[in-house]
Amino acid sequence: MQVTTTFTIEGYRIVEYRGLVRGITVRAPTIAQGIVGGLKNIIGGRIGAYTEMCEQAREQAYESMLEHAEEVGANAIVGV
Repeated sequence: MQVTTTFTIEGYRIVEYRGLVRGITVRAPTIAQGIVGGLKNIIGGRIGAYTEMCEQAREQAYESMLEHAEEVGANAIVGV
């Protein structure tokens, strides 16, 4: 499936819009990640476990968006 931030795909013509598609996910840190995150919050610094958790959530939401597009019969997603 083609996904683009633009509202057109060069060489293709949009003949029908299937509506808005979306992907969402909610993730929570483990107890250990929460403790480490709390300590990092006090002393400062990047929280690697949280960064990884956010990246996994973003990827999961993207995959969910693709699945939703397939469910409505879309063959591309424009304007992401």
